Amino acid sequence: MGYGNCCGPGFSGRRYLTKEEKLDWLNNYAKELESELQGVKERLKEIKKE
Repeated sequence: MGYGNCCGPGFSGRRYLTKEEKLDWLNNYAKELESELQGVKERLKEIKKE
């Protein structure tokens, strides 16, 4: 895919992404954020039980 390598999110070796590439990147980024949020919620539950 090439979106989000060492040079930051959205960098694919070209200066501009197509609309489809940008949508794909944003959808993948949203999934990553949802996973991260789920992890945070689980950690909060663990801390509250301690």
